[in-house]
Amino acid sequence: MLLPTLLLLSLPQVELGPRPAYLTDLLPAGELKTKLSQCLQQPAKRQSFSIGHRGAPLQFPEHSQASYMAAIRMGAGILECDVTFTADKQLVCRHAQCDLHQTTDMLLRPELAKKCTMPFSPATAEQPATASCCASDITLAEYKTLCAKMDGVDATASNVEDYVNGSPSWRTTLYQQCSAPLSHQESIALFKAHGVMMTPELKAAEVAMPYQDNYSQAQYAQQLIDEYKAAGVAPSQVWPQSFHLDDIRYWLKHEPEFAKQAVYLDGRVDDPNYDATKPELLSPGFTELKAEGLNIIAPPLWVLVTVENGKVVPSAYAKAAKAAGLDIITWSLERSGPLAEGGGWYYQSIASVTSDDSMTLQLLDVLAQQVGVIGVFSDWPATTTFYANCMLQDNI
Repeated sequence: MLLPTLLLLSLPQVELGPRPAYLTDLLPAGELKTKLSQCLQQPAKRQSFSIGHRGAPLQFPEHSQASYMAAIRMGAGILECDVTFTADKQLVCRHAQCDLHQTTDMLLRPELAKKCTMPFSPATAEQPATASCCASDITLAEYKTLCAKMDGVDATASNVEDYVNGSPSWRTTLYQQCSAPLSHQESIALFKAHGVMMTPELKAAEVAMPYQDNYSQAQYAQQLIDEYKAAGVAPSQVWPQSFHLDDIRYWLKHEPEFAKQAVYLDGRVDDPNYDATKPELLSPGFTELKAEGLNIIAPPLWVLVTVENGKVVPSAYAKAAKAAGLDIITWSLERSGPLAEGGGWYYQSIASVTSDDSMTLQLLDVLAQQVGVIGVFSDWPATTTFYANCMLQDNI
């Protein structure tokens, strides 16, 4: 399935920066390094293969305007707003309903911190520091007073300031100056103004639904689509996502035009009982999902690859999904930090051959050329934009 042509309106020049060259230099000698090296001096174009995962949160606070603008400048063709709701049922861009304690400065604002579902509790010898601040704890107007910050907390902190400033060392705070978190409507306006496509993810509610006894899951799913309609955004420019199949089924029934590009985020593979050698045991199966009208499935990176004879190759899951006629998107590149220790969760199926950051491009090449994914979420879209420009010239 070819992604539709981008609306090339008011687009800034694509700027890739030094990271693609840095990763290319790390590659072992061979055909991939030779080819990518030859592309380093070529001007880059925006690529729909390159999906900004919450913007560019490797170095910019996720879901902030600064993060989104960085991703736009890096040539991402599609940008993600994870969608949840506030106390007054307004949609906002936030990875989880209850993550404001670790992605904003809410805990440092006493008048708002007192509204948190779980106030800050310092670490003790027996327990880590904890807090939980939710979008549903505050109104949209209050949400808009916050500053986005780099994701992360310090669970060993004895005071709230140290807790809030606990982002991993490999993420920079250099670009953290109070960038406002966005509402869903604001993200639509920003993306539309810069001619990039949009992939909203309907996040699971962390409050009882129906919320306040009158806001159902169906209303929540419909509100997301309605905000694109109100903004005059064509269905071809929107890729609605959810980990919950019932949300996908709702869109298939009630919003079939938008559902043509609905993305089922396959979290079933994180079940301890998932057998990577037998994806046919997943229920519903790939053929059943396709028969229901689903066109795109999106598992995490590690699910699509395995190691055979010391090389990264497509997994049984990847082969079965493609055989059923499903297109594949995957997530999330450059979210793991340095890969010298094997890459962690996102690289778990290929940890035995992951020893440095060059695996970023090696994995990307297998995903594009052998698995045949149509898009890759990345925390630093310059890398996926660079690769697509060099190796996937038709994906613009």
